Amino acid sequence: MIGCESYIDRIGWSMAGRWIDLGGDALTDRRPRLDALLDAIREAAVQREVLCLVHNWGRLAADDALRMSLRKRVVEAGGWTQTTFGESDRHGRTLLVGRRP
Repeated sequence: MIGCESYIDRIGWSMAGRWIDLGGDALTDRRPRLDALLDAIREAAVQREVLCLVHNWGRLAADDALRMSLRKRVVEAGGWTQTTFGESDRHGRTLLVGRRP
């Protein structure tokens, strides 16, 4: 979280909230806090760009296939994912879902 907060401060963005799955909830594709984030993205994306910021891709999921699945869910909700290292799927969103968002 410190990495994300520092990045947000440096860029000048505002944080809408924190959605962190812990323990067993952070290890599978069933993530209650991620589901809450996706609901918030759907609501906010109607009015503005929305992103899910993670410190690095491994913080989203260690498994490549699961990580891509979770990123796809963010895109389908109307947002995009970015790391504090500047890696982003913002411009490749259509590749993640196979259609325009």
